[in-house]
Amino acid sequence: MTGIIGAMHIEVETIKSLMENKTAEKIGGVEFVKGTLHGKEIVIAVCGIGKVAAAMCTQTMILKYAPDRIINTGVGGSLSTKLAIGDIAVAESLVQHDMDTSPLGDPIGLISGLNIINIPADEKVVETLVKGVETLENIKAVKGVIASGDQFIASEEKKKFITENFDAIVCEMEGASIAQVCFSNGVPFGVVRAVSDCADGSSHMDYGEFLPIAAANAAKLIEYFVANAE
Repeated sequence: MTGIIGAMHIEVETIKSLMENKTAEKIGGVEFVKGTLHGKEIVIAVCGIGKVAAAMCTQTMILKYAPDRIINTGVGGSLSTKLAIGDIAVAESLVQHDMDTSPLGDPIGLISGLNIINIPADEKVVETLVKGVETLENIKAVKGVIASGDQFIASEEKKKFITENFDAIVCEMEGASIAQVCFSNGVPFGVVRAVSDCADGSSHMDYGEFLPIAAANAAKLIEYFVANAE
């Protein structure tokens, strides 16, 4: 079974509409919809925005449904000139750019307990996701670091901080917390982000206009992944 998590309804509603044999259950305020897609079992949830909401949803999904893998899908802001609006970032690893215990002598971004900064995504999952992007017309995939934090990034100053400290290609608000929960539970995972804005002073204008396009691109990729995941 594949678990799919998005922060907003627009990021998962297309996949939900394609599902068959659907059943729904609400746990802790989150609705989990279980069913089939292309004959494969999936469970899908809208976690809400931010790292805490995402982590709660992920742990619940693991304990209740025991998925073989979890994919976090959605949109994000580009930190790289290699990614245009609509293109897709596939995480090789994830960082929490707002995790900072450096006053205690730790490097910025170190996750206490795990004692790592970059949480590695599952290589097999990454490979399948990249192959999926190759099936999308006029869309390219870039692999790299995705940075998460409880902030909507909309300034050159913050963008520079994230790229200089973590060499990230995209920023968003949930992926690294989902990665941390999956990593801690030994569940293979992947994170994809379709670019909706450029994480700079124009982000608040770009985001609303390009969100539906970016979300649709991500949905096509997730459909491919479910059909082709082993």
